[in-house]
Amino acid sequence: MKSPKQTTLGNKIIEKLEGLLPPGTALKTAKLLLQDKEIQALQDYANSVSIKRLSYNDHGPVHMRTVALNALIMMELLRNAGIPTSLEKEDSGTFEDSLTALLFAAILHDTGMSVARQDHELHSCYLACPIMDRLLARVFPESIERRVIIRSLALEGISGHMGNRTIHSLEAGVLLVADGCDMQKGRARIPMALSEHPKVGDIHKYSANSIEDVKIGKGREKPIRIDISMSSEVGLFQIEEVLLQKIAASTAKPCIELYALVNLNEPKRYL
Repeated sequence: MKSPKQTTLGNKIIEKLEGLLPPGTALKTAKLLLQDKEIQALQDYANSVSIKRLSYNDHGPVHMRTVALNALIMMELLRNAGIPTSLEKEDSGTFEDSLTALLFAAILHDTGMSVARQDHELHSCYLACPIMDRLLARVFPESIERRVIIRSLALEGISGHMGNRTIHSLEAGVLLVADGCDMQKGRARIPMALSEHPKVGDIHKYSANSIEDVKIGKGREKPIRIDISMSSEVGLFQIEEVLLQKIAASTAKPCIELYALVNLNEPKRYL
């Protein structure tokens, strides 16, 4: 059963797509992904493993929808700045094809947490493949070429979202940063409530719990500006050990400004 937060994020994803493009394949893909029962079950169980078994923060349906929305916001900012996607630059597809691949990658990237934390991005790939084949056949029934291209690009994003594998497309780089930007305190709410004794991985939830807000908008010098406000310096772990590492590995790095604000102090500029 979907939570109110899942429903709200799903509606925001649809609204963002409707503002970006006329109704088409990306919008159809989003609706299929958000309504699919197998995906919902995978996301729910991935979250159960992450929170209850491993005492990590949210890796379920809310997180994956948040990443999808973050990615769409970044893609819009890049498009407004005149920066083409890799598919556009290589004449392999359209901007909408890039969005479609990103939606698949974002909604499925952490499903592998249902298997294990280690190499979960690779587990996500083999779990995602049959789902993508099933849904892509409905979105592009006439074009095996587009199905292959979008599936391949989505798999690059999924396999590279931890920042420990080299990625080459702008789309995969956007997903990497979009994933790292989901760090605000709501993501640690459930594991904090369930916590009884110290466990490996606690730093993730305590750090996330200190992040008050993450805003993605137009930069002054670069197309994308990320502003992070936090109540405690423990939140710097999320920025320096998670987000910065992902930005450093991202093809979108030259397009990003990053600022962090602790309490009411002067914002610290990282990028």
